[in-house]
Amino acid sequence: MSDYKIPEGKELRIAISGKSGCGNTTVSTLLAQNLGIKMINYTFRQLAAEKGITLAQVIEKAKTDDSYDRYVDTKQVELAKEESCVLGSRLAIWMLKEADVKIYLLASDELRAKRILGREGGSIEEIKAFTEMRDREDSRRYMKLYGIDNNNYSFADLKIDTNCNVPEEIIHTILVQLEKRGFIERVSD
Repeated sequence: MSDYKIPEGKELRIAISGKSGCGNTTVSTLLAQNLGIKMINYTFRQLAAEKGITLAQVIEKAKTDDSYDRYVDTKQVELAKEESCVLGSRLAIWMLKEADVKIYLLASDELRAKRILGREGGSIEEIKAFTEMRDREDSRRYMKLYGIDNNNYSFADLKIDTNCNVPEEIIHTILVQLEKRGFIERVSD
């Protein structure tokens, strides 16, 4: 049971972004659980699973077919508009204009590669190369499709370095900020 809740009759939409391996999914999931709201993280990975192809194949197809990005981005924003939620995606802070709070997670390239390696296996060299390629392709596509520079997150309400903090510390930091801004309140005993 969380120590916090969204006030009665209010809704809260939180957008969390960051590059692969920054902790988006972990932080978004834990935050949604703490607040008892829906977590939305519809990504190329889910699209690949639905289509029965690999993530690498989706990324390759998305290089020449904008419908992959547009479908994923439109679907997650539509889902986020339905109810209080945490939307965790690469473009959440740019795409969910209605977000009450926009959070950007940062981590070093080395740590991101290690986290991805722990999640997916392989070799660290292959993971680093794939992640660099993915970052480049993501940035290129976001600029082409939406005019979004995903390296410019200066407008985010919170920027959190995940290099030195465990997920529970990050969640605590976010919850304290949400309470200070009046979006959530402590649950009375």
